Amino acid sequence: MPSKKSFSTNILDWYDLHARSLPWRSPPGVRPDPYHVWLSEIMLQQTTVATVGPYFEKFLKAWPTVHHMASAPLDDILTAWAGLGYYARARNLHKCAVVVSRDFGGVFPDDLPSLLSLPGIGPYTAAAIAAIAFDRSSTVVDGNIERIISRLYRINTPLPAAKKEITKKAAALTPEKRAGDYAQALMDIGAVICTPRRPNCGTCPAAHACAAFAKGDMEKYPVKAPKKVKPTRRALVFWLQLPDGRVLLRRRAETGLLGGMMEFPSTDWVEEAVEIEAALDSFFADERREFFGEITAGDLVRHTFTHFHLELQPVVVHVDEPGRPDLADGLWVRPADFGNYALPTLMTKVVRAVTDR
Repeated sequence: MPSKKSFSTNILDWYDLHARSLPWRSPPGVRPDPYHVWLSEIMLQQTTVATVGPYFEKFLKAWPTVHHMASAPLDDILTAWAGLGYYARARNLHKCAVVVSRDFGGVFPDDLPSLLSLPGIGPYTAAAIAAIAFDRSSTVVDGNIERIISRLYRINTPLPAAKKEITKKAAALTPEKRAGDYAQALMDIGAVICTPRRPNCGTCPAAHACAAFAKGDMEKYPVKAPKKVKPTRRALVFWLQLPDGRVLLRRRAETGLLGGMMEFPSTDWVEEAVEIEAALDSFFADERREFFGEITAGDLVRHTFTHFHLELQPVVVHVDEPGRPDLADGLWVRPADFGNYALPTLMTKVVRAVTDR
């Protein structure tokens, strides 16, 4: 098995020559702005580097410091975040900015306990900020590093049960100095060399120490538990349109899936099929329905979340009298102005399904 010194030296030597150029990253040996590290790490959770790049630059332009972000309305953050998904991250991003601005004078703390006390920052993100922004010898284990360590030691325990073992072995290899560069080097190796399929082991600085490479079974690792079958939920989503073209939007509750985002009113997301007339009867009071004109069904919208698939059936309802029906947290918006509101990707799919007909 590799020694800490020889392994980290090889990894850092490779990084000094081959480090990726990323918008939030400083050159090897140069500490980046902690605000940039924090922002990028939150964005990169469950999201690819290619997707995050433009969002990162957009956010920095709008809010160049944590004080700027803290003073911004949450709606502005959510609107700018639209399309990145996992919207709880955006809400926690704003909460964290407020805490750092108010309680830490706009300076991110450099120790793990303080970082872990901040909204939206868990063990991985705290370790990444401590290592990359402050060069603390923190053990960083993302998906890429998980794969490298699994192959390095041929860890046969399936994920996620193997996480504890992987982290322990990763900690034994983390150097005391340049821990941030070391973590980013492993991230780069996992992204461009030690890939899930067809790893390019001939160019890997860790190949000589890799047990899976020696056996030739790299793609077996990391071992993953069988995936559970995702259920499918269904709902009707109502496109209520006034004669002047305005459409009804409402805000979702702050907690839960897509919390705080804007949506078109919909029925509950359930596994049973939903019948349009019955849904209209239960969703809208009789005094509201008397203003309804033509009612038509749009094309089915499909979307996948982490734990389930969703099928939304758009129902286009032409409303005869302006201002009816009114819903709590609802407002009438022209489709041309949808971009000014925090519409999640799911709802932009609804827009396309209705307007592209």
